[in-house]
Amino acid sequence: MEWGTLVATLGGGLIAIAGTVLADRLRTRQEHRRSLQARRRDVYTEFIAAAGAAHTELRRLAQSSAGTTGLEEASRLALADARIYEVRERLFIDASARIASAGQTMFERLRALRGAVAAGAGISTPAFHDIYHPYLEAVWAYREAVRSELEGHALTPADFGWSVWDGRERCVHCGQREADTAPER
Repeated sequence: MEWGTLVATLGGGLIAIAGTVLADRLRTRQEHRRSLQARRRDVYTEFIAAAGAAHTELRRLAQSSAGTTGLEEASRLALADARIYEVRERLFIDASARIASAGQTMFERLRALRGAVAAGAGISTPAFHDIYHPYLEAVWAYREAVRSELEGHALTPADFGWSVWDGRERCVHCGQREADTAPER
């Protein structure tokens, strides 16, 4: 038996094994990346949906707040029933730092809105809108960050014909408030 043939055979075998291990490792890494991306997409969507459900209930409470007792409890339940706390924890586990930060800002503004509703701020009051519009801005900032991360391009207010995200320019109540406080000429 020739030593050259044996060495060549062993060398070829080692190269084949190394190639197989490398290919398997790359495939595993790619599957992990895809799995993380899918989990992130799911939790990002679930978080915005939970915030939307809580927001809808808070607006309903603010519309019917005149004479309503128990707004503190009802507003707390709005967030709990929407599962925003649970989904927020999942967001912190799976989200990138940028999305987790945008989500936390949105959550804090939602809680501020809850506090205003609990204190009796009606939907047409300045107390409601002073909190509501920063919340809308945070929602759009979250959406923008998610789209940027997942798709590589974010939306801008101009895509909708708006100049800012917070919605004040389209708000009937804030537009009226500005007209009422504008100096007379």
